[in-house]
Amino acid sequence: MSARPPSSAAPAATLAELLARCRRYEPAAQRTLYDRFAGPMLALARQYAPTTADAEDALQEAFIKVFQRLPDQLVEGAFAGWVRQIVVRTALDAWQRRRARLPTFELDAAHHLPAPDASAVEQLTLAEVRALIERLPDGCRLVLLPYTVEGYSHAEIAAALSIGESASSAQLARARQRLAVLVAAATREKRP
Repeated sequence: MSARPPSSAAPAATLAELLARCRRYEPAAQRTLYDRFAGPMLALARQYAPTTADAEDALQEAFIKVFQRLPDQLVEGAFAGWVRQIVVRTALDAWQRRRARLPTFELDAAHHLPAPDASAVEQLTLAEVRALIERLPDGCRLVLLPYTVEGYSHAEIAAALSIGESASSAQLARARQRLAVLVAAATREKRP
C-alpha cells in the first residue's frame, strides 16, 4: 500500500468557522463564503430578474447585505435559508425599482384562461418549465415564484412589491392561467 502524499491545500472550513472569520471581516473568508453560496443563489436571483446581468447585480447587492448583517445572524443552522431570503427580497426590491421607472399596462383578461393541466406539466422537463416561467410577464412571475416556491403569503408579497394583497392574488391567478397556456402549447409541440 502506498500512502497518499500530503495535501498542500488546507481542509475546507466548516460553515461555523467560516462565519466566525467573516464576522472578523477577513476578506479571504468572505470570498470563500461568497464562492460557496454564489452558484445556487445566482440561480435563485435569475428566477426573479429579467436578465443575467440583473441577477448578478441583485446577487452582489444581496451579499453586501449578508456581510453587513452577518454580526447579527447568530444561528449557523439557518444560514442558507437566511441568505436565500435576502437574495429573494433583494431581487424583488430591484424589480420594484425597475418597475417604478416603467409605465404599466393591463395586458388582457387573463382570468378567462384555463387552469394548468398537471399531466401536461409532467410531460415537460424541469428546464422547459423554468423556461416557460421566465416567459411570464414580470408581475406574474414575481408573485408566482415567491408564493409557490418560497412559501410567501400574499401579505408578504404585497409588502415586498408595494401592491395590495388582492393585486398579489390576481397576479397569481394570471400567472397560473398564462402558465397553463404556455404549458399546453409546449406539450402540443412535443407531440409526434
